[in-house]
Amino acid sequence: MKKIIKDALMLFLITLVSGLALAAVYEITKAPIETAELAERAEAYRVVFADATDFESDETVDAAVADSAKALSDAGFSPVSVSDALYAVDGNGNRIGCVMTVNAKGYGGTIQFTMGVTGDKISGISILSHSETAGLGALCTEESFYGQFAGKPAEPLKVIKTGATEPNEVDVISGATVTTNGITDGVNAGIWFAQNVLKIEGGAE
Repeated sequence: MKKIIKDALMLFLITLVSGLALAAVYEITKAPIETAELAERAEAYRVVFADATDFESDETVDAAVADSAKALSDAGFSPVSVSDALYAVDGNGNRIGCVMTVNAKGYGGTIQFTMGVTGDKISGISILSHSETAGLGALCTEESFYGQFAGKPAEPLKVIKTGATEPNEVDVISGATVTTNGITDGVNAGIWFAQNVLKIEGGAE
């Protein structure tokens, strides 16, 4: 019986020491990991917001992202959601817009892309992942498609099948209307989110 108690105490002590060691390692590595993750995010976001010197977050942004699916659904943008967002900052520390990761509905599943929004325009979008049909919806990764969003006004965009002639119009991918509509709906949701939730001023609500 004494041996069993002794072994149990020894096991408890080993577990306790291991737990404390892991906790200490976590606290030591937490800050560097968070810094590295932010740097990785910033690198991806610079693709869609080249004018930003840095990117930052706060509790308001974190809460908004956590509640994005409901907020966007209530605004009529279901099933779009925002899984990440940061403010874009210039060299003087002024917020000049925002960047975000948007999850939209395509023909083959979720299309995830990053986008940037200034006070009055879209600074750009970049497709991160998709499950669209090769040779059709998958052409959304071509610069000839996603590049047309850069510089568009930060107001609701619409898809055009006969060739875009107005600033708020987007050319459809031939044979992939669902994909085009899905991405455009996601961009419109991102614009609304930037203006009405993150309070980026400018554009139309």
